[in-house]
Amino acid sequence: MLVFLIILAALLAIMGILILIGKGDNLIAGYNTAPKEERAKYDIKRLRWLTGGLLIVLAPAMFLLNGEPSMGTTFSFICLVFVLSIIVVVLCNTWAKKKKK
Repeated sequence: MLVFLIILAALLAIMGILILIGKGDNLIAGYNTAPKEERAKYDIKRLRWLTGGLLIVLAPAMFLLNGEPSMGTTFSFICLVFVLSIIVVVLCNTWAKKKKK
């Protein structure tokens, strides 16, 4: 179980780094399939920062699970992912959108 968590954390970190350096825009859900008109509404640098940052934060958070199937750590991890995801979704739809002129 611990090996699986290490591999998953490494994948999350790698994807986060790819997004942050601008090589992984196709990993951003919704953005990669949006038409060009819809993509133009977003500041891609801010969107990269939010989504890449979320993945980078979640990578070490995987170790909250630390290979032991206890209800408390699993619940803590699920709550952390849920709260951070809600915050990122809200910021992606407010802070990462370009201002209308």
